[in-house]
Amino acid sequence: MNLRFRQLQAFHAVIETGTVTGAAASLGISQPGISNLLNQLERQTDIKLFERVRGRLTATPEATLLFREIDTVVRGFDHVTQAVIDLQNKQAGQLQVASQHSMSFGFMPRLIADFARDRPDLSISFQSQYSSKIQEWVLSGLFEIGICEMPLLYDALDVHPVTVECRIAMPEDSPLARHDVLTPELLEGEPFIVMGPDHMTHRRTREAFVQAGVPLRARIHAHLFKNLLSFVKEGMGVAVIDPFILDFDKEGGFLSRPFQPTVMMEMAVITSSARPLSAIGQEFLALLKTALDPYTSVSTD
Repeated sequence: MNLRFRQLQAFHAVIETGTVTGAAASLGISQPGISNLLNQLERQTDIKLFERVRGRLTATPEATLLFREIDTVVRGFDHVTQAVIDLQNKQAGQLQVASQHSMSFGFMPRLIADFARDRPDLSISFQSQYSSKIQEWVLSGLFEIGICEMPLLYDALDVHPVTVECRIAMPEDSPLARHDVLTPELLEGEPFIVMGPDHMTHRRTREAFVQAGVPLRARIHAHLFKNLLSFVKEGMGVAVIDPFILDFDKEGGFLSRPFQPTVMMEMAVITSSARPLSAIGQEFLALLKTALDPYTSVSTD
């Protein structure tokens, strides 16, 4: 028996709407077309599907049983059709993004939320991690888009470089707040909360102090900018911190100032050069690059 899906769909629509007219409107075909499909289905199955009672079609018991069997199939096809339409309109799909830690506390959640606002069926996978692991994840295909700190460890990555200027964070009651710009000379003797010794911000801060002939008093070492800022709020010192932590912290308890000479941090938006981005990934990547533009700096030192 070679049943056609259109026959089952017409039968399903008649049961759902209660009339041939309603089924025709639902499927966008003529009433004679619906009647023809029902007649074909009855001939092929040798089952009487409808009785006409007082001018209205009434489903037979056999039709009721058949409807239960095909309901899931027809609805499933409708869901597939809608999914295709959503993908064409970029309203569904899966967004897979990973970022280094400092962007994960405000910048990325807000950007992803803005992107997803008109896409209620969008599936989102987001993780924050150290930069080396993010590069591994993007390379392996676990995530489509990554935002990491330099250096890059692999060649098979497409790269959009982003360079940001860090600032000095200080307790909100610090007397240093009277200065518009802070220098190593002004910070002499101040306890510093610093990233690990291999981190670029630590190295460049230390280089700035060495060139100025001023000792850097590193009091606390930590490995996340979020931790550095927490110690600053507790009054334990000052810290060189990237703008993503500073701009998206809503708790307060600190002030920030530019530092001279500038401490720049090189980052990159990365995708795999071995596999194409999904349509959703392409659209989010464009939004991400635009959102990062105001943070991108070029050092003049």
